[in-house]
Amino acid sequence: MSGALLPIAVMLLVDRAGRLLLQLRDGNGPHPHLWCLPGGHGEAGESPVETVVRELREETGLRPDTDPLHFATQELPALERVMHYFCAATDARQEDVVLGEGAAMVFVAPHEILARPFTPGTAETLVAFLASPEYTRLRER
Repeated sequence: MSGALLPIAVMLLVDRAGRLLLQLRDGNGPHPHLWCLPGGHGEAGESPVETVVRELREETGLRPDTDPLHFATQELPALERVMHYFCAATDARQEDVVLGEGAAMVFVAPHEILARPFTPGTAETLVAFLASPEYTRLRER
């Protein structure tokens, strides 16, 4: 590993039905054809929350309807990354999603989420988020 971990900010976006927005990575870049959360690395001078809002807009055309709240931080030293997970709610529907990156971007029901192959660290965070009071609050708003 060389130097500091690259910060990555991703969004746990919950719709009115309690579904989470997931991205299927395309065949280009790291972790091809695996599921992940929308997000990415920051630009110069950007905070993680600014990064996640910008990345969500660029990758989906969506903006969260609630202020993003920090949910978790996860260090992945083998990948030279530190993940910042944010959560927020949306009134968007599937037809509002614009695929700006990846092979697919879909809202997925909680009981269907974990049957998918995920990028490193994502499944563990999803399990924790789905059991959290933050998810319950966003789902029931």
